[in-house]
Amino acid sequence: MFRALARASVALGPQAAGWVRNMASHQLLVAPPKALLKPLSIPNRLLLGPGPSNLAPRILVAGGLQMIGHMHKEMFQIMDEIKQGIQYVFQTKNPLTLAISGSGHCALEAALFNLLEPGDSFLVGANGIWGQRAADIGERIGAQVHPMIKDPGGHYTLQDVEEGLARHKPVLLFLTQGESSSGVLQPLDGYGALCHRYQCLLLVDSVASLGGVPIYMDQQGIDVLYSGSQKVLNAPPGTSLISFSDKAKNKIYSRKTKPVSFYLDMKWLANIWGCDDQPRIYHHTTPVISLYSLRESLALMAEQAIRLPTVTTVAAPTGYNWRDIVNYVMDHFDIEITGGLGPSVGKVLRIGLLGCNATRENVDRVIHALQEALQHCPQNKL
Repeated sequence: MFRALARASVALGPQAAGWVRNMASHQLLVAPPKALLKPLSIPNRLLLGPGPSNLAPRILVAGGLQMIGHMHKEMFQIMDEIKQGIQYVFQTKNPLTLAISGSGHCALEAALFNLLEPGDSFLVGANGIWGQRAADIGERIGAQVHPMIKDPGGHYTLQDVEEGLARHKPVLLFLTQGESSSGVLQPLDGYGALCHRYQCLLLVDSVASLGGVPIYMDQQGIDVLYSGSQKVLNAPPGTSLISFSDKAKNKIYSRKTKPVSFYLDMKWLANIWGCDDQPRIYHHTTPVISLYSLRESLALMAEQAIRLPTVTTVAAPTGYNWRDIVNYVMDHFDIEITGGLGPSVGKVLRIGLLGCNATRENVDRVIHALQEALQHCPQNKL
């Protein structure tokens, strides 16, 4: 780099040339990393964890397309198509529908930062790690957080929820549709209508479930729904999907305080995504290439209507260290599976069959790998 600057000094003029000579004459305190002088090497690995998942060929191609400006009209067209794709996979007509420049955690924060104000009552279904994290974020905002705690494997009944609504009178209820840390699918029919009877909004995490099990945002009365790009959608990590009902939008636009995050302020994001019918104003530089990939993943969903179970949890075999099994399958078969997460650590193995990974061939591969792992991994002596 410095040699190139020195060669360019003639064209830069005497003053700039002197600056270049000074830069080149200083001893480098940090040498060029040897690792970066080698070609990038990526293993050909079957990803059967709960995400990220292997990319479909069409999405790989999209990631190699040339960059355009994030404020170009062609980019706005792609963003509009992404919005339509999200409305399709969420089954919603909400105008305030967009993608977040960040992972599913970022979408969760966008929802909570915009909906909750200090002192608001927040009811949280905490039957795994994602409810725990929603509660943590709510506490950081200054909300009055009321966790409904269940052991991993449990879900919430309408009676559970109504008891919490009647007792705490929350403005917002959080539920996880697909709790990937324990493999639980939370029913959603009737929960939106119940929340609305108590003047409460319903927020649902569908990061691990969208595209794998049915969800109907408008019909089920869900006020805020979010998901991630890297699960069943088979897109790269780093973008997420979110939609707000008119009730949720009214809560955002009538709040007394500004959201704690400028980056995730939904009024700004609504504008850059063309959700407010106003001229688009620069807010942040969107991840252009990642949005290409997200657009193509939504296009595949529209074409194929993939509806498959996503994360299978099996009890960790008694007498084995689950890490030994996970490492054996990775080292000998280049297959990623994972252990439990949060409250399910050490109790289960998690196997994700997400989107294009959900094939009979891959099921047979992982079963064979697990069988061999049990034959070769050491057992704990009782």
